[in-house]
Amino acid sequence: MIIPPYLQKGDTVAIAATARKVLMEEMKDAIALLQNWDLNVLVQPELFEAENQFAGTDTHRAMVFSKLLANPKVKAIFCARGGYGTVRMVDLIDFSPLQKQPKWIIGYSDITVLIGHLFQTQKLCSLHGPMPLNMQESKQHAQSLQHLKQTLFEGPQSIWFDQNPYNSFNLKSNSAYPIIGGNLSVLYSMLGSNSFPILKNSYLFLEDLDEYLYHIDRMMQGLKRAGVLKDLKGILVGDMSDMKDNSIPFGKNAFEIILETALSLQIPVLFGIPAGHEPHNESIIMGYPYQILPENGKLGLLPFKNTI
Repeated sequence: MIIPPYLQKGDTVAIAATARKVLMEEMKDAIALLQNWDLNVLVQPELFEAENQFAGTDTHRAMVFSKLLANPKVKAIFCARGGYGTVRMVDLIDFSPLQKQPKWIIGYSDITVLIGHLFQTQKLCSLHGPMPLNMQESKQHAQSLQHLKQTLFEGPQSIWFDQNPYNSFNLKSNSAYPIIGGNLSVLYSMLGSNSFPILKNSYLFLEDLDEYLYHIDRMMQGLKRAGVLKDLKGILVGDMSDMKDNSIPFGKNAFEIILETALSLQIPVLFGIPAGHEPHNESIIMGYPYQILPENGKLGLLPFKNTI
């Protein structure tokens, strides 16, 4: 896997909208924060185009993103927000400039499309982490923003979290494997495409928001039946936020649904990763190998820095 160069003070970064439309007012806090990190922030007028719920047409969004990939001054691209729409334009993007100048693509949720596509077609690491829409104190955990900054400037950081009774990992192992994945619903929509990452010998990270529990089960069953889970080294589960149920209860929560599928394939599972749609959303370099180790009653995702 290729790791883009880490950022330095004075670097230029850009904001792009691959999915839902955004307003300048919604980006002001993020721009101020990034400037406070001594970064130059490129905000093009095309960012604020609108076509129904999208930030312009599919062609427009892909064109703007392609221009940023080709711009040698831009060292990182922050995806403005999620929502829906990246899957509609990913095949229109020209990714070829990344072969000569790898750069960071940052986001989560709908940006799972880009994370998977970069992993699978470009062999390029990307960053699952906070997006500009939420880069303000009222919406984002301060620790998460500091974690994002340290990751971009210094490299992958450890992530610590509490033990969970659902966990089924053998914590005596210190093997390191790359993490890949993202939003379960978006990942499921990529199944069968060239953007879906080959998961063999990897940890699959999953998070989701605002889904019916039976949808979670349907997606896990779909991934299982497609055969894409069988060679995993483990499933890492982040936030499963605002899950919904029907008047007749499904009978299992989201964690139990994922655990049931994993156990049927004898795949270890780790719950409680502070990443996803909650304010505490720490940054994971997708495609980078991490170890899982206990320490002082906590569990840690620790970057394996003696590899790649």
